[in-house]
Amino acid sequence: MKNFGKVAVLFGGRSAEREVSLKSGGAVLAALQRSGVDAHAFDPAQRDLSELKKEKFERVFIALHGRYGEDGTVQGALELLGIPYTGSGVMASAVSMDKWRTKLVWKAAGLPIPDFELLTADSDWNAVVQRLGLPLFVKPANEGSSVGISKVKRVEDLPAAYVEAAKYDSLVLVESFVDGQEVQFPIVNNRVLPSIRIETPHEFYDYDAKYLADDTRYTCPGLQEEMEKRFADIVLRSFHVLGCSGWARVDLIIDKGGQPYFLEMNTSPGMTDHSLVPMGARQAGISFEQLVLQILEAAHVG
Repeated sequence: MKNFGKVAVLFGGRSAEREVSLKSGGAVLAALQRSGVDAHAFDPAQRDLSELKKEKFERVFIALHGRYGEDGTVQGALELLGIPYTGSGVMASAVSMDKWRTKLVWKAAGLPIPDFELLTADSDWNAVVQRLGLPLFVKPANEGSSVGISKVKRVEDLPAAYVEAAKYDSLVLVESFVDGQEVQFPIVNNRVLPSIRIETPHEFYDYDAKYLADDTRYTCPGLQEEMEKRFADIVLRSFHVLGCSGWARVDLIIDKGGQPYFLEMNTSPGMTDHSLVPMGARQAGISFEQLVLQILEAAHVG
């Protein structure tokens, strides 16, 4: 095994996804230590990042989710400190965290996405429904883990959904509902891993379905072999067009005609016992320990 030197696992942080990050980071830290890596916990909500340099950390595994961890801010700080880190760089992290700007880039690149627009407190709700139809999803543009998301089936419920999303972000996105299968593809070091199809009795794949429920069903691989192969190129393209590197997970819906619609890119995906990247890796014959080592090996500056 490569000698990685002293490694900090960044987890916890200050975002709305702190609790999930604590679980992800704990799993990553334990796996690295089991593999003989000199890995240590580091919570940037409790310690200044400058301590990474003082304590002579040589690499950082970012297991933060959401703001101040997945949005380019920590990546920029680590660039200034000159410490190699896992995952995408500053620009790709910032754009991918912003669901609205991600969609603008994907749309410009000709990738298929659901119809969408931004909402404001002054939006004409009836006009929004006329343009996008019902049901609709309303979500904060810069949160993950389904925080602040609502599925809206009636026009009169749109204002309340907007208010809920606006608690988390000044940018609120509304998106057409695509009737189909929710499928997520992990990507590790330019390799598209087997997809995971998600089925939940919940109204949609919300926070409870992701992290708490026992009735969410995961199927991996999520698609027939021919479809898995057919989608691999476009999935990798969605990753590269945003400038992503290292690892990520892309979420999409595949309609009944087999047409994919890209929803969002996660550049620091979950690594909990419910998480999907480890599931896809396992299907590809990659253990959790091997997975975290592969991600750590690709750490970079810039």
